[in-house]
Amino acid sequence: MNEEGREPSAEPLLALIGEHLESIRTALADEEHALLLTRLTALAGAPPDDTMAVRRALQGVRLALRPLPFGHPVRVAVDGVRLTAAPPGPAAVTEALALISLMADPAPDPEPEPDPVSAGPGPAGTSAVGAADGRGPDPLLREPALSAAEAAARCGGAPPPELIRLPDPANGDRYPQFQFPSGCGTPHAVVLEVNRLLLADIDPLGAASWWLGTNTWLGGSPASLLGRLPDHELVGAATALVEGE
Repeated sequence: MNEEGREPSAEPLLALIGEHLESIRTALADEEHALLLTRLTALAGAPPDDTMAVRRALQGVRLALRPLPFGHPVRVAVDGVRLTAAPPGPAAVTEALALISLMADPAPDPEPEPDPVSAGPGPAGTSAVGAADGRGPDPLLREPALSAAEAAARCGGAPPPELIRLPDPANGDRYPQFQFPSGCGTPHAVVLEVNRLLLADIDPLGAASWWLGTNTWLGGSPASLLGRLPDHELVGAATALVEGE
């Protein structure tokens, strides 16, 4: 809380991001920085008068900032914003628009021309990496996952909206495998509960990043701790993130 006893609002958090853009860029890996830019773009595109849409988009921004080291001023502010307090105002959308223009990376140095002997011919505009694995650039799409048909079979029908669904242009929708028991069975109940807290239907990448990233409080990635920690500890960790405790 601030000195007046009120929960900190979204606008000061976004302003603080603008003040520390350089250190944020240094602290985040390339894919983490790209995810942050994606989340800010979603916030900038939210209808300013739709409080729930702005709040959900802001949660995506907060999730993308969680990889910042403890003690970083923006991480401290992220941990202090409670989304159940006063809703963010329309100014949050304006702030996000300003940040996007500041965060655009400068044009990268031109890459060396490929060796025509070793590279060989290929379809114009096709990335060698993308063509090799067919999964796209997002590392989350390289995690073990079920296809839409496999997820439907495990769920006994259409997968519930609480499940994380990652669109994959090459292979169709992917449902991260950790959400299901090994071998067979319907989704873990605690996964559905946590995914509801993380608004996985709105921000599936942010929810997947929380499950698969290292959580200092829990001592490992939440996905790896399914069945090893009591369910209430996983729910508590997710609740602390959402509420800024």
